[in-house]
Amino acid sequence: MSGYFGSEEQQRLQRQAEANADLFDKTPGACQTGRTMGCDDPNKLGWDRVAEFLDRDGICGFRLLSTNQADQIGARLLGQDYRFDTWDVFLASRAAALTAAEAILARGLPDGLVELDRPTDPESKYIKQIQGLMNAAGVVPFSGSLLTGALGPATTSVIGDWDGEIVAAAHCYLPHNAHSPYHRYAWGGLVAVLESQRGRGLGNYINARMVVSAFRDLDATHIYELVSATNVSSRKMVAASGLRLEPTLICGVVAANRGARFTR
Repeated sequence: MSGYFGSEEQQRLQRQAEANADLFDKTPGACQTGRTMGCDDPNKLGWDRVAEFLDRDGICGFRLLSTNQADQIGARLLGQDYRFDTWDVFLASRAAALTAAEAILARGLPDGLVELDRPTDPESKYIKQIQGLMNAAGVVPFSGSLLTGALGPATTSVIGDWDGEIVAAAHCYLPHNAHSPYHRYAWGGLVAVLESQRGRGLGNYINARMVVSAFRDLDATHIYELVSATNVSSRKMVAASGLRLEPTLICGVVAANRGARFTR
C-alpha cells in the first residue's frame, strides 16, 4: 500500500492507519478514520487502548460518538496535554440523500467541465494531483491506497476540464466494521474545489456526485459528513444534498494541545 502525502508527520500517521487496517476491520469499537487510529466506541475498544494510541501517536480520531461518550472523553482523556477538536455530524438516509443529490446532478456541469475517471493507482501522478488539490483547499488528504479503495470499499469522484486539469474532487468510503451499528454508514468528505473555479456550483455538484456514489457504488444505508460549526458554506453544501444536522452524534480528534487543528 502506498501513495502517502503531506508532511512527515501526516505521512507517518497515514502509514500507521494503513498498517492497522486489519485491526480496524475486525476489532469492536475500532474504525478507519483514514488519517489516524480511529474509534467509534471507546467502551468496546477499551479506554486503555485509546490511551495507548495517544501515547504513541499524540492523536486519535473518533467517529459518531454519542454525547455521553463525548463527555467521557473530556473526563478521561483531556487535561493539560490534550484537547478534543469536534465537528458537527450531518446525516442522511439513502432515500433523502439520493433525491436531493440526483436533482443537483441533473442540472449538469458548467461548459468546458466533465467528470473524470476515478483513480485506481495509489502512486500515480493523477492521485498526487488529487491529493494536491485537497491539500491546497485546507483538507488533509488520505493516502493513495485509501483514495483508490485498495484497503476497502471507497470511491473518489473527480471533475476536470477537457485538457484533464482537475478542478474538484471528493471521496467516500465505509469506515465502520461489522461490530458497529454504523457498519453500512458511508463517510463523505475531502471535498475540494480549485480556487479559480469557486462560485460556479462545483462544490455542490462534486459533493452530490460523491453522495450518489456512496449509495449506488458502495451500497450504503446512510451517509454522513463532518462540518465545523463556523464553516457556513460547507454546511449549505451538504444540506443541498439532503443531509441534516444530527445533534445526538459527535465526531472529533483528540490531539496534543501544542498543535494546530488537524484538518479544516
